[in-house]
Formats: sequence, structure tokens, C-alpha cells
Amino acid sequence: MTSTLVRQHVAHADPAPCVDLSARARDWSEIQERMLVPLYEAVYDRLGVGPGSRLLGLRCGAGLALLLAASRGASVTGVDSAFPERLALARARLLPDGRPGGAHTRTRPQLLDGPPAEPAGGEPYTLVTVLDPGDADGLGELLAAALPLAARGAAVVLAGWGPPERCATTSVLRTAAGLAEPPPGDRGWRPARRDDLEEVAARAGLRPDGSGRVACPFGYADLDSAVRGLLSTGLFDAAITATDARQVDKELTEALHPHRRPDGTVWMPNVFRYLVARVP
Repeated sequence: MTSTLVRQHVAHADPAPCVDLSARARDWSEIQERMLVPLYEAVYDRLGVGPGSRLLGLRCGAGLALLLAASRGASVTGVDSAFPERLALARARLLPDGRPGGAHTRTRPQLLDGPPAEPAGGEPYTLVTVLDPGDADGLGELLAAALPLAARGAAVVLAGWGPPERCATTSVLRTAAGLAEPPPGDRGWRPARRDDLEEVAARAGLRPDGSGRVACPFGYADLDSAVRGLLSTGLFDAAITATDARQVDKELTEALHPHRRPDGTVWMPNVFRYLVARVP
């Protein structure tokens, strides 16, 4: 799966203060996450998500996809152990009174920072999603823990970037790759391969059942918002470690200039791809 919205925490080598992870999470939820709404809605429309759907969202982040599914009447459970700051924002969105989901209420959201758990009510999930187009590292293990909790024939949806030539953001993301080779164990960006999603599904023992493409343009009010939004993905952390935050900001700002409109906004058309597979 294409490495883009990468999930990592990196210690910074430059003398500048360490990254404020809470601020990064807010930038993600307020700026970047909304860019994926067309993807979320397309998947939910295709699969008829609504009352009676029991959705398990892996790598749920700040929970916007879960919120949209819950607004359709679905029972939702979100899992994210990589970004506790984002999960805290998801809890604020879906559990505003602070009470955890409980087995006595089937429709109350559950948000977990550990392994996937059974849905409230004990019935198996009808839909498992990984709608954060991140890399495949660790996804096999995550799916292995989740799939036993899904019903036979349940849909599993994996998302990734479309062809590089259809994604204007590709040129900007190459900046991260060019600034520094990721240290061993870190995840860097690479262009999408045609069969990325199918390979992940095959390794998990899933049966492919269709795919789709969705336009997800990245639009920002100004260059500052664009820089903050892209940095919130974590993709540039390896470059910050190898150089410094100021240099990365400078290079990223320059890479965004070709996408700046006369009114100061930044606009980058992109296409995302999703694969629907089934639990055998």
C-alpha cells in the first residue's frame, strides 16, 4: 500500500524544539483529514453503510471517517495505537461526554488504543476499513487480529494513492524522499504500484470483490495551511531528522509554489484508489 499518510514518531536531531504532537494532531484533524472525505463517502455509498452496519475502522486517527459512518446510523469501533493524540481527538468527537463505549449499548462508539475488540453487543463486524492511505508495514498483523472478529463475507476496504500521474501532490511528496533517506525502520514515501492493495489483501487471505477510484483534491487556504497539513501526516519527519525543521519548511514551501493560485490558495488534484475484499 502506498506510503503517504505515514504513522511514525521520530526523535528530532536538530536543535529546534521537538515536534508538538498534540498540535500536529490538531493540524491533522482541522486541515488534512477532511481531504479524504470524498473517499470515505464513496466507500460508504458503495457498501450501503447505514443502520445495521457494524464497522471496525483500523488506523482510525482523529475519527472523521467513523463520525461520518455513525451519522449514517452505523455502529462504529475505531482502533489506533500509533497516534494517541489523534485518538484523543476522536474520543472528543465521538464520545463528547467522555464515557467509554459499553457492551450494553450497541450503537455507542468504541475507541481503542490496543488491539481490535468485539463490537458492542457481541455480533461480528460487517465492515472492516483501513481508509488511512498509509503504508503496509504492520497492516498484515493488524488485519490478522481484526478479521476473526468479522462476519463471513464481511467487506474489508483498503485505500491507497492512485497513479502518480493522476496525483498532483506526488511532486511535493517527492521532496520528502529527496531530502533524506529514511533511517532503518522508518517509513518513507514511494509512488503507488498498480497491485499494492491486491497484494495486501492476498497476504491476508481475502477475496477481492471490486475496486474504485475517487478524486480527493488537496485544497488549502494558504501556503502556511498547506505546510502544516502536509507536515501533520508525519511523512516529512525523517527529513526533519536528517536536516532540520526550518530546512524542511523551506523546501516544502518551495515545492508548493507551483500549486498556488492567484488568490493565495493552494490546490492539488489527486486520485485515490480503494479495494473491496471479502472475508472468506
